[in-house]
Amino acid sequence: MLDFKNWQERTKLLVGDNYKKFADAHVLVVGLGGVGGIAAEMICRAGVGRLTIVDSDTICETNLNRQIYTLTSNIGKSKAEILGEKLKSINPKLELKVINLYVNQVIVQEILTSDKFNYIVDAIDTLSPKVQLLFHSVKLGLKVVSSMGAGGKLDPTMVSVADISQTHDCPLARILRKRLHRLGVYEGVKAIFSPEKIIDGSVKLVESENKKTTLGTISYLPSIFGIYASWVVLNDLMNY
Repeated sequence: MLDFKNWQERTKLLVGDNYKKFADAHVLVVGLGGVGGIAAEMICRAGVGRLTIVDSDTICETNLNRQIYTLTSNIGKSKAEILGEKLKSINPKLELKVINLYVNQVIVQEILTSDKFNYIVDAIDTLSPKVQLLFHSVKLGLKVVSSMGAGGKLDPTMVSVADISQTHDCPLARILRKRLHRLGVYEGVKAIFSPEKIIDGSVKLVESENKKTTLGTISYLPSIFGIYASWVVLNDLMNY
């Protein structure tokens, strides 16, 4: 049986007393797909003491190519519940809240005001709730990092971090900027984006309540976006 006293030894060697800031922090991760799942796991493994994770979706076969916690044995199960089990198995002392709800404008406001969050990770892939999460996070003065589009792209060396006002050559970022401008938000969101051109033929039209297109994805790129998001969170926590 592990005594669980030394699991953060390597982290402490690297960041020194900053690990205490991780232990005291509460991070909210909304959207637990290829980006959000890895972001939540990396934040957990760094020793962040409190996590709230949000997603209403269930695991399906097409998630297996990129979502880090998906297995054939858990197809059909709640993403939030399955990821929550994994996070608790990494750190049994983690204070974890699992919210299995679809995020709309009302739910966003309820979640953001339900507790004190040191950081918000937006990994939502549906436009309307993504806009609402970013708008209300900025309005409430909360630090937020948002993942732009990882679909239709292959090159990990092109992934960048910038304020959303400085993003470029990313269709999702362009639409988000326009939507946020209408709400009076022009900056204050850290964005993970890639200016790589979407690969021809990687877009498929779909009939869905929440989206009109599906983009092809590769196994590693959403995870890289998630790792960048976790770096933004942890780096900013150290510099509070």
